[in-house]
This record gives sequence, C-alpha cells and structure tokens, in this order.
Amino acid sequence: MFQNFQVFLAAALVLALLPGPSIFYVSTRSLAAGRLEGLASGAGTGIGGMVHVAAGAAGVSAIVLASAKLFALMKLAGAVYLVWMGIGMIRSARRDAAMLQAVDVLPANPRRAVVDGIFVEALNPKTAAFFLAFLPQFVDLSRGHVALQFAALGLVSVALNTSADLAVALAAGAVRGSLSGRGEMIARVRQGAGGLMLALGLDLLMTRRLVA
Repeated sequence: MFQNFQVFLAAALVLALLPGPSIFYVSTRSLAAGRLEGLASGAGTGIGGMVHVAAGAAGVSAIVLASAKLFALMKLAGAVYLVWMGIGMIRSARRDAAMLQAVDVLPANPRRAVVDGIFVEALNPKTAAFFLAFLPQFVDLSRGHVALQFAALGLVSVALNTSADLAVALAAGAVRGSLSGRGEMIARVRQGAGGLMLALGLDLLMTRRLVA
C-alpha cells in the first residue's frame, strides 16, 4: 500500500507541474491584475478541484461523462464562462492600464477571483475525466472504502495542483509588478491574457467526450 502511494505521489507531482488549464488561468489573472488576484484565483481552482473529488467519490462525475447531453452542457457552461472573462479582460485592458498609469495600482478583487476560479475548475470536464482516469488506478479494492480512498487521493492531488498554481501566481505576479507605470505594456499584457482566456474557452468547447 505504501509503495503504491509513493508511485501515485510521484505521478501526481509530475502532473501538477505540467502546464495545464488551471496554471494558464492563474498566470493570466496574475499578469492581468496582480499577485493578489492570482493567488485568489489559485485558491478558487483548488476549491473547484475539490468539487470534482467529491463528485467523483460519489459517482456523479462518471454519470456526467457517460451522458453526452450532460457532458455537452457542462462543457458549454465552462467554455462560455472562460470566453466571457476573456472578452471582458480585452475590453477593459486599456482602461485599466490608464488607471494604473495614473495611480500606480489597480484595485484588487480577490473575492471575485476566487469565485471565478471555482467556476472555471468545477465546470471543466477535463478535470473530471482526469480524476476518473487517474485516481482509480491507485485505489486498492481489497482494502474496501473505495470512495474514501478516492477522496483521500483526490485531496492530495488537488493540494499538489493548487501548490503549483500558487507558485505560478507568485512568479507571474512578480513579472506583473515590474510593469508598474508602463501603461501601454500593461494594456498589451492584459489583452494577451484575455486572448489566452478565449483560447482556453474554445479549447474546452472542442473537447470530445472521453468516455464512450
């Protein structure tokens, strides 16, 4: 059992460090609005990940992935949310850059960033598919309490993923801080971040069902 957990931990750590949707999302929020919002976004994606853990342990994710209609609705909701945020970020880029040029700091909205992070991760069917494809490989059926084992492994995986997201938020926030007072550069960064949000939304929209 301990050896099996070591293998899981090593695999989960590698997967957490690989760039994925949540890392790109958190980095764009950090670059667009600063370190605080990036950290809040990372906390939100962590909570969203725990939603998938709870749903997977209860069997809800399996039902969603097995149903074409439910999967399509979940995918559409997540994609629309990302696209909506991306468009809003692009539209507000120059206005916010002008404000920053004038006062040298933009008002942070960490509460909104947390909520956005929760929705982005909770509405991502790729995350549900990942947990259902990856975690069951390390569940020991002979020990019973399958749902509890799944939940425990899921929480470890979420903790690793969230730690990586927060580290990225700090790094991206430091880069964002170096842009202070450079209005035109900030506008371009925010526009690029908004474009990346749009790309993530479109990528999610084109996601195929992973379960037949």
